[in-house]
Amino acid sequence: MITTLLFGSFLVMMVLGVPIAAALGLAGTAAIAFAHLGVISVPTSVYTGIAKYPLLTIPMFVLAGTIFDRSGVAQKLVRFATAIVGQGKGALAVIAVVVAMMMGGISGSGPAIAAAVCGVMAPSMIRAGYPRPYIASVIAAAAATDILIPPSVALIIYSVLVPAAPTTSMFAAGIIPGTLAGLALIVPVYWLARKHNLGAKLSHEPRPPFWRSLWDAALGLFAKVIILGGLRFGIFTPTEAAVIAVAYGLLLGMVVYRTIRFRDLYSMLVEAAEISAIILTVIALASVFGWALSTLSVIDPIADAIIHSGLGEYGVLALLVVMLTVVGTFLDGISIFIILLPLLIPIAQAYNWDLTWFGVILTLMIAVGQFTPPMAVNLMVACRMTGCSMESTVRWVLWPLVTLLLVVVAVIVWPDLALWMPRQMGF
Repeated sequence: MITTLLFGSFLVMMVLGVPIAAALGLAGTAAIAFAHLGVISVPTSVYTGIAKYPLLTIPMFVLAGTIFDRSGVAQKLVRFATAIVGQGKGALAVIAVVVAMMMGGISGSGPAIAAAVCGVMAPSMIRAGYPRPYIASVIAAAAATDILIPPSVALIIYSVLVPAAPTTSMFAAGIIPGTLAGLALIVPVYWLARKHNLGAKLSHEPRPPFWRSLWDAALGLFAKVIILGGLRFGIFTPTEAAVIAVAYGLLLGMVVYRTIRFRDLYSMLVEAAEISAIILTVIALASVFGWALSTLSVIDPIADAIIHSGLGEYGVLALLVVMLTVVGTFLDGISIFIILLPLLIPIAQAYNWDLTWFGVILTLMIAVGQFTPPMAVNLMVACRMTGCSMESTVRWVLWPLVTLLLVVVAVIVWPDLALWMPRQMGF
């Protein structure tokens, strides 16, 4: 009865359009109240959900992404990517994917990257004749890969919830799958553009000089070297790396490029605070739902039923992939981790799956959900910025979706795609 109330009230509120964070918190509180577990435990769960030192990384990396966006680094990366790819049919679409991958090493938030790339790429792509739904689909899919490329908010949250998979190990594990996902997206994006003759209007424009473009973008790209190099050699922790990224971004924007003025700092701090508050509010209120799940002993019977279903190891893994694909279209990654990890981790431990590799698989599935309608956060941002409806993107989203699912299969079949880098970096 209480379990029905927990999930039923959450689903009803979702259908009614209640924000996900509020729906999770209210459903968890209702179940706790009706089970007489003590409503006083709700504020405690809210506090303990976010009172974790590694979560300090989130607002700092969000601020770093805002600073790098305002400093003009994105425009320099676009010019460098154009020098690599050139002009012509499909070129701008490929450039959008490449730029999103480059930006992913600076800010680990998919929606933030989608907004930044839309801001610098959408106007020129529209002038080149690309349909707005195609633009939104490409950028949303490309930005989804950024939750695998460190620094990543999703990987940070996973490592907080699963202490056996530390942040440094998760960051290293995400490098190859994230890069592979981004490169794989280029194939359907370019094929669709060639098939529909998109982007031919700007084919006559000259390609920027390579070495000059590389020089202009080098300082922005060096942020990745600082973050990953510092983590690799133990110079600083992930939280300290986020602070270093903010300081480096301010150095570029205020001293080197002079694109950020002192009075711009307030608006950037407000923007980063608002984005961070949304993320941390979801974590805090989802913790109430998660505490209700564990206290009511809902998880254990479900996990046991899946383990003893007779499907076998790969059958269970296929079931989880299908389940996460469906759930990921309705819930954001943070909510999925907090709600489902208590169920998924015991299953992974029962089959002796490496928890770092398992975290990469889960994050890949969340990436798929970020641009799969109807509740795709990246696609929502891209559609709003390009001025198209989400329904109009369905025909374009299908091929990137299939491509990322193939990447998921590749990481499942060859676990070393995720585990080789952590071993090499000593994590």
